Amino acid sequence: MRIDGKPEGLRQSMSWLHTWSGLLLGWLLYAVFFTGTLSYFLDEINVWMKPELHQSQPSANTAELALQGMQRLAPDAATWTLSLPGERHPTVEASWRAKDAAAGKAGTKRAELDAATGDAIAVRETRGGSFLYRFHFELYAMPRIWARWIVGIATMFMLVAIISGVITHKKIFTDFFTFRPRKQQRSWLDAHNMTAILALPFHIMITFSGLLLLMIMLMPWGASAVYEGDTRAYFNEMRGSTRPAANQPQRKRGAESNAADAAPVTMTPIAPLMAQAQQRWPNRGVGTIVVNQPNTLGARIELRSQGGNSLINRGGSERMVFDGISGKMLDAPAAKPISTPTAIYNVLTSSHLGRFADPLLRWLLFLSGVVGTLMAATGMVLWVVKRLPERRKLGRTPLSHRLVEVLNVGSISGLSVATAAYFFSNRLIPVDTAQRSDWEIRCFFLVWALCAVHALLRSHRRAWTEQLTLAALLFACLPLLNAATGGLPLPAAMSAGLWSVAGFDLVALVLAAIHGFAAFKLLHSPLPVSPTSKAAGRPSPQVIGSGATATLAPQAQERQV
Repeated sequence: MRIDGKPEGLRQSMSWLHTWSGLLLGWLLYAVFFTGTLSYFLDEINVWMKPELHQSQPSANTAELALQGMQRLAPDAATWTLSLPGERHPTVEASWRAKDAAAGKAGTKRAELDAATGDAIAVRETRGGSFLYRFHFELYAMPRIWARWIVGIATMFMLVAIISGVITHKKIFTDFFTFRPRKQQRSWLDAHNMTAILALPFHIMITFSGLLLLMIMLMPWGASAVYEGDTRAYFNEMRGSTRPAANQPQRKRGAESNAADAAPVTMTPIAPLMAQAQQRWPNRGVGTIVVNQPNTLGARIELRSQGGNSLINRGGSERMVFDGISGKMLDAPAAKPISTPTAIYNVLTSSHLGRFADPLLRWLLFLSGVVGTLMAATGMVLWVVKRLPERRKLGRTPLSHRLVEVLNVGSISGLSVATAAYFFSNRLIPVDTAQRSDWEIRCFFLVWALCAVHALLRSHRRAWTEQLTLAALLFACLPLLNAATGGLPLPAAMSAGLWSVAGFDLVALVLAAIHGFAAFKLLHSPLPVSPTSKAAGRPSPQVIGSGATATLAPQAQERQV
C-alpha cells in the first residue's frame, strides 16, 4: 500500500490495522468488556437479585443448623454439599444427589438454606449475575461452541488492536498526560489515549488470559495428541483432580457391607470437626462441607477450606476427611506441588477471573475494567469524529457513517439501559411466572433492541441524550425498587454489614450519577460553529458534549425527529 506515491511505513500500517480491527468487532468487544467488568461482582449481583436471601444472618452454629436442615430436606440422599456463608453470600448453598440420581448435573438438586435456622428458603427463579457472566464469553441464543469461537476471534482482534495501538503512538507516555477539552477530535483522541494507557497492563493481561481460557478450544492439537483425545483426563490432571478416569472400574462391595452401610445411624456432631479444621486453617476456615452416604455406617464428612488468595494455586482448597460416625480423622492430604507451566497458567487465568481477590483488589480490577470499557467506547466514537471533514465536503452523512452512529448509541448507552431494565424485570415479573428467568433475559434483549431502533429513528444528539437520561433514571431508582420489593433497604444493609446488597445499591447510584452527568453535559453543550457556517449563521456539524459518552451533532440535512 502506498500513500502519495511513497511506501506506507510501519506506523501507518499499524494505524490502519488498529482502526479497522477495533471497529469491525468493537461493538461486540464493548459488550464483552462491559458484562465481564460487571462479572467481577457476580456474587453480589446474584444476592441482590434474590431478595429472599437478604434476611439470612450467619452465626457460629450455622454449620450444625445446615446439617439439621439437610436431615429434614434430604435424609436419604447419596451425598450433601454445603457451601457455608461468606463475605459475599449470606446463606448456605446446598446441593444433594439422590442414590438413584442420573449422572451429571441433571441429577443434582439445589436449595438455599437460612444461615440462622437451616430451613430452605423459597427463592425466585432467576439467572441473576450468572447470565451477565455467561454472556461475557458465550453470548446467548446460539450454540455455545459457536459463541465461544466468536468471542475468541474477537479477543484476538482486541489483542491485535492493543499491540498495533502501542506501535502507532510515538509519544505514548506524553499522550497519557495530555488532555485538551472542547477540542473536538483532539479531545476524543486524548480521552482514548488516556484510557488505553492508564490500564495498559490490565488490557494486555485480560485479553491474553482470555485467550488462554479458550486455549483448549482454539488450539486443541497439543492436548489431543498427548492425551489421545481424552480432554477430561487433560482437565483432571491440570486441576490436580484425583477422580478416576471414566473407564476405570470402581471397587465393588459385598451385599452385606452395602446393607450395613445403608442402616440408619446417628452421625457425629459437626462442631468438633469444625474446631479441628479451624486450627488447621486459622486464616481461611471451612468453606464447604461434603457428606458422602449420610446417615449410614459408611458416612464420610469432608471439610474443605475456603479458597485462598493464591494466584498460583487456583482455588487453593485443602481438605480434611472424617469418619461420619466416630468423628475420627481419616485423611488430611497436603497440597500437591504444582508444575511450572500449570503455575503460569493459573496466575494468568486467576488474574482474569478475579476470584482470588479481596474487596480492595476486586474494586481495582473492576475500575480497570471500567477504564477498558471507556477505551472501547471512545475508540468507536472517535471513528465517527475523524470522518467529519469528509461529511462536510460531501454535504451529507454517508450510510456507512450513519450505521456506525446508530450502532454506537445502541451498543454503548443502549447496553446500559438494557442492563438496568434486566434488574428491574427481576423485581417486577411475578415470582410464580413460568420460565421466569427466561423472561428476565428476554426483557434484557428486547430493551436493547428497542434502544437500537430508537437510535435509528432519532437524531444522533437526541438519541444519546435520551438514552443516557433514561439509563441514569433507571439506575437511580434501583435502590428504591429494592426496598419496595422485599429487599433489604440500603441503610439497613449497611448497618447489618450485608455489603453484597449495600454495595450493589451504591454502585447503582454511582452509575446513575455518571450517566446523568454525561446526559447533562451533552444537553447543555452548545453547538460549535465552523468558519464556513459563521457567515451563514447556522451551526456546523461538530462534536458536542464531553466525557466518555459525548457524541456528534446531527447534520443539517438529517431529519429531526
